[in-house]
Amino acid sequence: MDKRLGRYTVKFSQPPVILATAAVVGPKEGAGPLRDTFDLILPDTYWGETSWELTERKMLAEAVKMALEKATLKPEEVQFLLAGDLLNQTISANFMASQYGIPFLGLYGACSTMFEGLSLAAMLIDGGFADHVIVAASSHYGAAERQYRLPTEQATQRPMSAQWTVTGAGAIILGARGQGPRVTMATVGRVLDLGVKDAADMGGAMAPAASDTLVRHLQDTGRQTGDYDLIITGDLGKVGSTLIGQLAGQNGYQLGDNYQDGGLLIYDIRQQDTHAGGSGCACSAVVTAGYIYQELQGKRLRKVLGIGTGSLQSPTSVSQGESIPGIGHAVVMEA
Repeated sequence: MDKRLGRYTVKFSQPPVILATAAVVGPKEGAGPLRDTFDLILPDTYWGETSWELTERKMLAEAVKMALEKATLKPEEVQFLLAGDLLNQTISANFMASQYGIPFLGLYGACSTMFEGLSLAAMLIDGGFADHVIVAASSHYGAAERQYRLPTEQATQRPMSAQWTVTGAGAIILGARGQGPRVTMATVGRVLDLGVKDAADMGGAMAPAASDTLVRHLQDTGRQTGDYDLIITGDLGKVGSTLIGQLAGQNGYQLGDNYQDGGLLIYDIRQQDTHAGGSGCACSAVVTAGYIYQELQGKRLRKVLGIGTGSLQSPTSVSQGESIPGIGHAVVMEA
């Protein structure tokens, strides 16, 4: 059976089930509008560790542990663990994976990592290569600021286009059998580089790729934006969310009231002073593992198109004056 719809989209003949999820977040995220959708809210940004990097690793391990417990699965019953983060050489995911002994595939898609992982996990299961796959992703505000921007102690003024890296970790377990929402399609995005060089405007860098994936998904499937109860991007923030609407409109697709962005949902950007909203690997991970999953479980949403968005810069490329490529991966989840 041909599983492909066009060049970019695959439709799963045996759609994998979302068996369990877990979302661990920091105190700032726990004070935001989605607080009731998270499994664990940390009391502070260190959580008993001596560095932010160790805290991020601990959060990721805890999210995987909680998801396994919810699914009543042992690590040896899981065929693959797919995980990634923002730190150099994805150290959070690598060290976390060493605790579980599950065959591991490390991923780097920047903030699109969770949706890249869900796409691959669904393919592994639908292809008959696995019964259970865990997908996990994490980020930490302090660790990301230190690596990508400036030391937090420097207290540098941030422009209003800047976004706040989410402190958190999300884990999602897909299974070949069971009850729950299903992953029915995936659209793998292209890397687009339109020459944006401002690392404080990631929304502007990611929006073209997100729009490109959205348009190609709709063209491949023959669907319209109104066919979904919710279309949600991972972390375009205030700037990118406006831009994707304009870009989609230029291609004949209108984003209406059923469009949201995870970076705008996770914080009250006015009260919490996060400028353009949230970002980071954990943004789409915890919003999907928490809010979206619960809405699908409760049948308040029945068909969701999620687009994980990634800003693919590195400290080296930015310091050398390179532009910032963007990526967007889409997954359809249905109750």
